[in-house]
Amino acid sequence: MQLNVIRHRLLTLLFLSVCATPAITGVLPDDRTDALYHRYQGGGITIQGPDILVQKKITDNFAVTGSWYQDYISSASIDVKLSASPYKEKRTQETGGFMYLHGKSTYSAGLIHSDEPDYKANTTYYSVSQDMFGDLSTLSLTYKRGWDKIYKDFKDPTTNQIRNDPSFGGFDKDGNPISSKDADHRGYSLGLSQILTRTLIANFNYEVLTDQGYLQSPYRQILFLNPQSGKGFTLADQVYPNTRTSNAGSLQLKYYLPWYRASVGGSYRYFSDTWGIRGHTGELDYTHPAFKRWIFDASLRYYTQNAASFYSDLFPRANSQNFMARDRELAAFNSYMVGAGVSYDFPIPRNPWVNRSSFTIRYDHLLVDYKDFRNALLIGANPQWTPGNEPLYKLNANILQAYLSVWF
Repeated sequence: MQLNVIRHRLLTLLFLSVCATPAITGVLPDDRTDALYHRYQGGGITIQGPDILVQKKITDNFAVTGSWYQDYISSASIDVKLSASPYKEKRTQETGGFMYLHGKSTYSAGLIHSDEPDYKANTTYYSVSQDMFGDLSTLSLTYKRGWDKIYKDFKDPTTNQIRNDPSFGGFDKDGNPISSKDADHRGYSLGLSQILTRTLIANFNYEVLTDQGYLQSPYRQILFLNPQSGKGFTLADQVYPNTRTSNAGSLQLKYYLPWYRASVGGSYRYFSDTWGIRGHTGELDYTHPAFKRWIFDASLRYYTQNAASFYSDLFPRANSQNFMARDRELAAFNSYMVGAGVSYDFPIPRNPWVNRSSFTIRYDHLLVDYKDFRNALLIGANPQWTPGNEPLYKLNANILQAYLSVWF
């Protein structure tokens, strides 16, 4: 389920970055459509699927946007495999929104709906941006509101079919089972884009997120020592706080190299939350046009975080503390991502309505080194690999994106 949360939030941010971007110098973005295919493979998980995005101006001051996304996930992450069987599922997301331009102000709003067998999410967003000081500065404010319903799937032994646990959410006052639990999310963000010189642009963003409700995974479990069991440990359900507040601030600089017609950029992001996590992200990127129609780019990103205050790879005993988690996303780790892409602009003959078209392909490699999350699946495979002494886990993942963009 935690993977579902991450996927939903990433896709939400991707849609918002396209649909809620402030207009530059009081002009709405050009009409365009994008067709994307992406594939993520790593840690025993494969996620792949298509995405279609359309953005269309109705008038010079009003534009609508829409997106349809679908992905297929197979298997399960390492911390889920310990307590649940591998699975396959399909996720579908539909989005819709609009942008309205009034003078130097741009107003945006929209709805994002995500549906999969054990997770249903709805998010609304509202954004306003203002160009100032001769269009050298753009200030934007965004508010997001999300409502999620979480279910727990299991295999019915009588029918051998996967279905929702009818009593996962408990029982109502009349004794009827409730099949889902709820989570609510609110987000507030402020962004400032500033043209510093003819060749240098700075972007600052600050975001506050508040989450409330069921914030854990119904599939992941903790481990605690039990010498009486066969492998020396016993599984138990995670226990999370029902609230979380996080803050993130980032600064990005983009410098244009006129003699190469290229650009180089750098960014830093700091993250903190009430669960005790502190994260630091640094990124460098380079973009270089070549051969008239080709654009090459490369990037390097580094991220590090400490563990949540109630996280442990192995607890000493059952109910050793009020809150307990073994989700690897809450562990301490360092991650590295290196990637490169190429884009090619090409004409579409005998189509006067097409202003521009481009094909892009990008590959990224992700490496995650966990500092306190171990591969418990290896316990017993070697006499030395007892609970707490098994090897630390490392994740290697490959990410491929290919998409066609057409402006009209």
